Amino acid sequence: MEITKLSSKGQIVLPKPMREARNWQPGTEFVVEEAKGGLFLRPLRPFPSSRLEEVAGSLPYSGKPKTLSQMRKAIDARVKERRGRGRY
Repeated sequence: MEITKLSSKGQIVLPKPMREARNWQPGTEFVVEEAKGGLFLRPLRPFPSSRLEEVAGSLPYSGKPKTLSQMRKAIDARVKERRGRGRY
């Protein structure tokens, strides 16, 4: 069991062995929730993980599927166009 103190600024230092065990780096954001008998602390995950199959139906494209070759050519053409205008 580790012991820590609350600072005058309302900060708590998490003991190094606990941070290292969870690979929590400086800047990690946390969600703090009330729990029975105390508080619950967990790292914030900005977006839940998902699979392509779960979100592909929400894509707005409704035309014929493009091949990888067609997509690469379109990307190259757009990059050249933007470079020509001094964008990249």
